[in-house]
Amino acid sequence: MSDVRVLVVDDDFMVARLHAELVGSLAGFVVAGVAQTGRDALDAASRLHPDIVLLDVYLPDLSGVQVLEELRAGGAPQADVVMITAARDTETVSRALRLGAVHYLVKPFALADLSDRLRQVAAARQQLASDATLAQAEIDRVFGAVRTPTPLRGLPKGLSEPTMRLVVATLRSQDAAESATELADRAGLSRVSARRYLEHLVGMGWVEVTLKYGAAGRPERLYAWVRD
Repeated sequence: MSDVRVLVVDDDFMVARLHAELVGSLAGFVVAGVAQTGRDALDAASRLHPDIVLLDVYLPDLSGVQVLEELRAGGAPQADVVMITAARDTETVSRALRLGAVHYLVKPFALADLSDRLRQVAAARQQLASDATLAQAEIDRVFGAVRTPTPLRGLPKGLSEPTMRLVVATLRSQDAAESATELADRAGLSRVSARRYLEHLVGMGWVEVTLKYGAAGRPERLYAWVRD
């Protein structure tokens, strides 16, 4: 498939540049354009035909929700919209949801969260690029690709977000499956702590476990990142 084209919309020049740099760093993604006002965003969307729009709510002329409404009305009906904003009031969130935003990221957020959202949307678009009839399981995967939360959301008691970020980044940097002990050594964590985080990721479906059998004793559990 061709690269996923992303339009970045944010009134803060530095934030827009940061998000554009992130998009440009991801394999399979390109920056289609950058806009800092609602009107510019609508004009860019109609000219550039982006696949994804990263859309702020607080813009100097139109609100991001108004922009989303006009995009859905014909400005770029095929573009998937990811809201990126400090707005967290229920009216804004509910309107964005009803108008078809596929994700809603509240600022400030980690760039890893944005990367995950972009990959999820791209995975869903790829699945839908085929003309084939989809089975229920495939439809479930498509909806899951844009609705599944990141592994940083809803952590159980005793697991912290900074440590989870460290575990995820460490595991994703390794091509081959590795044990909790190996990951713990690379991340500077205890083996027990590393295994707790890894097992939580396994339960969420972000990490896959394989068993390595030795000459005697229990098989060793090896972990590999599979969500991307």
